[in-house]
Amino acid sequence: MAHVVQPLDQPSNYKDSQSRIERAKQNDLLSKSTTLYIGNLSFYTTEEQIYELFTKCASPEDGGGIKRIIMGLDRNTRTPCGFCFVEYYTHGEALASMKYVSGTKLDERIIRCDLDLGYKEGRQFGRGKSGGQVRDEHRQDYDPGRGGWGAQAQRLEAERRREVEERYADAQEGPGAVAGGGGDWKETEMAVSSRKRGRSPDDEGDNVRMGHHRPRDDMEVERM
Repeated sequence: MAHVVQPLDQPSNYKDSQSRIERAKQNDLLSKSTTLYIGNLSFYTTEEQIYELFTKCASPEDGGGIKRIIMGLDRNTRTPCGFCFVEYYTHGEALASMKYVSGTKLDERIIRCDLDLGYKEGRQFGRGKSGGQVRDEHRQDYDPGRGGWGAQAQRLEAERRREVEERYADAQEGPGAVAGGGGDWKETEMAVSSRKRGRSPDDEGDNVRMGHHRPRDDMEVERM
């Protein structure tokens, strides 16, 4: 039954599209690699969290340990975009991480580890059209740990909002435009009310002549 269960420390069949190395040569390099590619990270996961997790598979007593961590960045914004590279000093440490860390949760996300040919300058940047990873370009689901909606969905929503705003602006400025929120009649009403004459002592005399006498009880209360 041993041949039925795939070993956890075996690399995947992934081949970098920008790599010019043949498959046989790639497999030979991976059999000695000390570098791991870590995927499905949250955009908010920090380098310190990654170090704390992957140092559990390090063997400093055997001259090992984590050599460095390279965070994957959005090509345009230079902010984390959900992947990284972890370099160990020994191949055994990388294999141990594939066995014991890959498939576990970090920041409530199941992360995956895979042996990598080795980090080269430029690979820290996303290859997607919007600057992030390609997987986030066409994603249709909402993922709060990876920037919300996919980049393409966000672009479509931004275009839709822009069209709505343009139509609204045309309706406000074009012929037969609707008054903006009733502000005109409010200003007119205030102008009319400001022209009303205030009460004067003569008005009191008019009320007395017309028979509008104040109740005696009210007058007594005022004196008290």
